Amino acid sequence: MLIGVPKEIKNHEYRVGLTPASVRELVHHGHDVIVQTNAGGAIALTDADYQAAGARIVDTPEEIFARAEMVVKVKEPQPHECRMLREGQLLFTYLHLAPDPEQAKLLKESGCVAVAYETVTDARGGLPLLAPMSEVAGRMSIQAGAKALEKSAGGRGVLLG
Repeated sequence: MLIGVPKEIKNHEYRVGLTPASVRELVHHGHDVIVQTNAGGAIALTDADYQAAGARIVDTPEEIFARAEMVVKVKEPQPHECRMLREGQLLFTYLHLAPDPEQAKLLKESGCVAVAYETVTDARGGLPLLAPMSEVAGRMSIQAGAKALEKSAGGRGVLLG
């Protein structure tokens, strides 16, 4: 299977759909992987890292969406990405469809097969892809709360102790 990893374009999203270690594993199991140039640059993963793991680097997201049988992202596709998806193409990412009916409509119109990380269950009914995100969100909530308490952010200037 040809798996494609576009650079994330959602505002303030710096993660990437696959790490070089994930690419290496996929290539080891017979898959081909294409990664958009500088897809992991914001988190210090270079094109050379991906090439060393067996990926081919491509210049544009259009090439990823046009060629890949499966597109792996982190965040929900933005409207113009949804319009690049095609019939039968597999999309694997967080989707968060409830607050975004436009995204749901565009995904349906594309005919792609969209698998939301947040809905993948294990043999015991757990959510193995959502659990780590929930843990991160829980830890980040303390930082966000502390930031909101700062005087410069309109808070009371109280330090968390």
